[in-house]
Amino acid sequence: MEPSQIDLPKLLEVATEAANSAAQLLASRFGTDMDVRLKPGGAHDLVTEMDIASEKLIQHVIRGHLPDAKFLGEETGGDRDLTELTWVVDPIDGTVNYAHGIPIWCVSIAAVANHCPLVGVIANPSVGELFTATSGAGAFLNGKRLRVTETPGLVGSVLVTGFPYNVAENPFGCIDSFAAFVRRGIPVRRLGSAALDLAYVAAGRFDGFWEVKLNEWDIAAGALMVHEAGGAVRSYGPNNAQGLLTTDRLLATNGVIEREMLEVLQQ
Repeated sequence: MEPSQIDLPKLLEVATEAANSAAQLLASRFGTDMDVRLKPGGAHDLVTEMDIASEKLIQHVIRGHLPDAKFLGEETGGDRDLTELTWVVDPIDGTVNYAHGIPIWCVSIAAVANHCPLVGVIANPSVGELFTATSGAGAFLNGKRLRVTETPGLVGSVLVTGFPYNVAENPFGCIDSFAAFVRRGIPVRRLGSAALDLAYVAAGRFDGFWEVKLNEWDIAAGALMVHEAGGAVRSYGPNNAQGLLTTDRLLATNGVIEREMLEVLQQ
């Protein structure tokens, strides 16, 4: 099905219902005792019982409207061929924060076709924020239109980044990149949720974001928001035939500082 044949307002409505339902469930258990386990291969890569419950609830809500819906989720997996309409889901982005009672986490849902996000929703119930975006129709926070910053250069910018679970191996020089920005005196924050990092760039809270080794569910909704808020999202690694959602090095900015950030990241 071509994107022009897809009912985008309907998809946004369904995604919003699913995200709000999951956010409400997660908020009800936030700060309580729960089962927490380590995923294979990562000393800090956690999964909680609520990650799984959230993803199952999201699938249930969406299939209540669209019984044949396809999914790619962090916990239950799925087909990574995103040619056909697929729901890309992160049931808790910021699981480490969630499990430790830190209120910086969210639910991220995107509808993707032909490897391009069509709608995206990010819900952060800890502060009552719902970010939404529709391809060609803008990005919004609680119904108010978003716009990226107009900061003209790295001087005066505030950046945000994250690190993969194997950060000690310095993949793609991620530690070196962080140090390079800090040595220039640029403020860099680290929230622990890539989806929120991207949403905050779209909202004008940060001027730029970069991170390595993200997955489709980390990127899809937030990247659409940055684009629809007037920003720029790109890979800063080799071009990927499968599109932006599978890049191993992501850069999102207000568009103005992209060149300066690239100079630092590619040095």
